[in-house]
Amino acid sequence: MSFSEIFQWFIGILIGLSSVLTVILPVGGVQRLTGNVTDELPTVAEDFAPAIRIVLFTDTHNQNHHVADAIDTAYELFDSDADYAGVDGFFCLGDISSVGQEGDYERYAETLREHVRPETPMITIHGNHEFKDDNYREYFLRHIGHDPNTVTEINGFSCIAFSGERGATEWTYTPKSLRWLSSEIKTAEEKADGKPIFVFQHPHPWGTVYGSTVWGNPQLNFVLYKHTSVVDFSGHSHFPMNDPRSINQNTYTSVGIGAMATFELDKDYLPGQHPDGYDPAAEICVVEADNDGSVRIRGYDLLSDTYFCDYYIENVNDRDSFAYTYRNMKAHDSAPVFPEDTSATAYRNENGEWVISFDEAKSNYIVHEYRVKIKDEKGRLIFNENFVDDYFVIDDDDTADFRIGTDTLESGRTYTLIVRAESAYHLYSDPLELTFTAA
Repeated sequence: MSFSEIFQWFIGILIGLSSVLTVILPVGGVQRLTGNVTDELPTVAEDFAPAIRIVLFTDTHNQNHHVADAIDTAYELFDSDADYAGVDGFFCLGDISSVGQEGDYERYAETLREHVRPETPMITIHGNHEFKDDNYREYFLRHIGHDPNTVTEINGFSCIAFSGERGATEWTYTPKSLRWLSSEIKTAEEKADGKPIFVFQHPHPWGTVYGSTVWGNPQLNFVLYKHTSVVDFSGHSHFPMNDPRSINQNTYTSVGIGAMATFELDKDYLPGQHPDGYDPAAEICVVEADNDGSVRIRGYDLLSDTYFCDYYIENVNDRDSFAYTYRNMKAHDSAPVFPEDTSATAYRNENGEWVISFDEAKSNYIVHEYRVKIKDEKGRLIFNENFVDDYFVIDDDDTADFRIGTDTLESGRTYTLIVRAESAYHLYSDPLELTFTAA
């Protein structure tokens, strides 16, 4: 490693530490106590008139059929939109590859050529998986065709795509790249005239959206926290967009946009969870804005052809009006409630595993986890575990189904299930006791 690389690495560490001390602690911790509590969350204004529409996706990991579907679906949805027709741009937020090989770039670029219309801007940025090959920049320029750090002006809106530069580790943004981002945001602010400023990068800003405390980058906060009109979009975590914590406002707006390959979640605050149904994933993010600071953000699931979330920011320039703070979103959450006639069953699946099934609880947002205990006929506790709900699967299934092992139960015996449901913001249902007989 050269002296220059060592110096850049050292400076990057200092920037990261300084942002933790001066920015992250207020943003990641105190933010839960700040912000107004509103009577209700915003709904789209009747006179909202978009002046731009862009479509975002991330973490495709060689799933180029999903990329093609995202592009084709966006055109189908909006070509004949009565209020605002067309797609003004596509943005991919990185991890087009798994190991960064040139062939991955070639196949991704070929998909874009086949599906993106020549008049539609298509911007892609680096993710950490592209950094796994030392020739990442050469491959990118050859096949993607624009600089990894680039600003695209669309209908008067500044769209800042930020890949950074790989430093001593794949997660160190160099001082040079951070200065570039800061400078471009300031330039955009000078001409924004009330419009939002869109920023795109692969990792989440630390301590903001769902997944950011593990899959976030603290250096970003050092730049972004000063710019209220920024709406920042990120990926990397694979945490699903239909979790309400995937939008966050404190000093600016941050949005995590899910994934296009597989989902990941946490359980009991531990990441790396892959519950049943986590694969495949195919979420896109539709962003619209007007010229006066209003922004609409919708999540669309390609697998079910369904919108699953809809957020509306009345004015990105007015921090005091921010509705999607952690505090306000939690205030609008509710403890889950089970249906009055909830019942439970147990059966063996084709692999011989016992599956517990019961009616799902409902909350204002989602049910994130179930805490499941099972007692035998003598009242002895024989099973005790938490399960992540499959809320990220957009379907009409109203049951929760969890595998509990091959020898947990005995056929023909009666058991008692005690279950509690946990919401996104850690509110709990009353314990529910259900008696069932193992089939």
